[in-house]
Amino acid sequence: MTYEQLIVLQAIVTEGTFRAAAEKLHKSQSAVSHMLKKLEDEIDIILLSREAYRPTLTVAGEVFYRQAIKALQQMQHLQSTAQNLNAKQEAEVTVAVTATYAINPLLKAVNKVSTAYPATHIRLLTETMGGPLERLLNNDADIIIASMDGIPSDQVEAMPISTVTIIPVAHPDYEPAQTDHIKTVSDMQNYIQVVVAGSSSNEFSQSRDLLPGGFRWTVSDFATKKEVLMAKMGWGGMPEYIIKNELKQEKLVPLNVEGYPVRHSELYQIRLRDREVGIVAQAIWEQLSESKRNLI
Repeated sequence: MTYEQLIVLQAIVTEGTFRAAAEKLHKSQSAVSHMLKKLEDEIDIILLSREAYRPTLTVAGEVFYRQAIKALQQMQHLQSTAQNLNAKQEAEVTVAVTATYAINPLLKAVNKVSTAYPATHIRLLTETMGGPLERLLNNDADIIIASMDGIPSDQVEAMPISTVTIIPVAHPDYEPAQTDHIKTVSDMQNYIQVVVAGSSSNEFSQSRDLLPGGFRWTVSDFATKKEVLMAKMGWGGMPEYIIKNELKQEKLVPLNVEGYPVRHSELYQIRLRDREVGIVAQAIWEQLSESKRNLI
């Protein structure tokens, strides 16, 4: 049993097919199939059922997979420890976070680390959509906080850090909000959907929850988006923590739109697996991990 075999198993499970796993790992599909078969032969357990188009974990495979993920995380932590032993204090550390993330835990972590390492310049960047991913893959950020959408799982170390809830809302006086019945896509096409522009280039562009064929306004950030919604000029999805008071005071109300339910998105702290880790970046990583553990 090898580390690479476990990476292959993880890729098949997370990507859903052998073909998608092969693309993710930059290997041929036959190589991925061979490595999984070799692993199954070595441990004498059928891990994946191939009866349907999408392979699924067998009962024994589910048990093995849970332990395999733990082993991968331990190996990644061991690699980070080895890198940290040879690390030097960096002149600058950059952390890029998605605009949907409630930033307080990060600020607390950075405050502790910057007190211990005052000579290191900390850059905190807020990005939207594919922005954090582009920063990471272009080596413009040491750590990002984002969803795993579009993230090459074989290239990164990732740990869950929080869950963000996105709610479609509008001002109660905005026409679609004045009735409780579900609105179809056709119903909503006559109303303005307000969206936040992505901060990445076309190569890393992402889009979520866009109404097909409808009117659309684009803004640069969620603060502006909230102001537009409060001005009764449109509707759109907002992170719950940003509009908590407005929801409580009924200055904004949830909308019941077909195909646009309340969305719960898992966010992760992410860094490149093979990139050299400095002691300050490592300290921020560990503080974020500790913050997550304290919430459990």
